[in-house]
Amino acid sequence: MAFIEYAQDPTYNPLDMVEQLANHNDWSFERADKDEVTLVVSGRWADYQISFTWMMDLEALHIACAFDLKAQPNHRTEVVELVAAINEQLWVGHFDFWHKDELVMFRHALVLSGGAAATDIQCESLLATAVEACERYYQAFQFVVWAGKSARTALDATLFETAGKA
Repeated sequence: MAFIEYAQDPTYNPLDMVEQLANHNDWSFERADKDEVTLVVSGRWADYQISFTWMMDLEALHIACAFDLKAQPNHRTEVVELVAAINEQLWVGHFDFWHKDELVMFRHALVLSGGAAATDIQCESLLATAVEACERYYQAFQFVVWAGKSARTALDATLFETAGKA
C-alpha cells in the first residue's frame, strides 16, 4: 500500500502512533475512544494532562496540554492578560484559559490534508512543542496566581535569560 493510500484508508488513525510513542516512553495513557488518547507526562514544574484528538473531518491531529491553575476570581483577569501576552510570543500553537475548569491549556494541531499520514517524528514534535511551551510559561502563571503579580511582571520575570556562568 502506498503512503497516500495508507493515509486515505478509513482505518488509518494517527493515534495508533501516539499510543506507540506513549508505550515507548512508559507513559500512562488511556484510549478514551477511537479518536482520543489521553496521557500524563511529568514535567519540571507539573504533571501535564495531554489529549491527542484525531479530527478526521478536518484531517487534523489536535493536541491539548493542560495543567490545573486554581486562580482566585480577582486573579483571573491577569491570567487572561497573561495568556494574550504569551500568545504574542508564540510562533506555533496557543494558550487558552478555561474559566469553568480553571485550566490553562496549550493547543496546537498537525494538519494532514489530502490524506497525508503523521510520522512518529511529527507526533513527538507536536508533544515536545506542547510540553516545552507549558514548561517555559508555567512559572509566569504561578507568579500571577500565587504571588499576585501582574501579567507583564510575571512574563518579564520568566523570560529573563542569564548569560555566562557564575
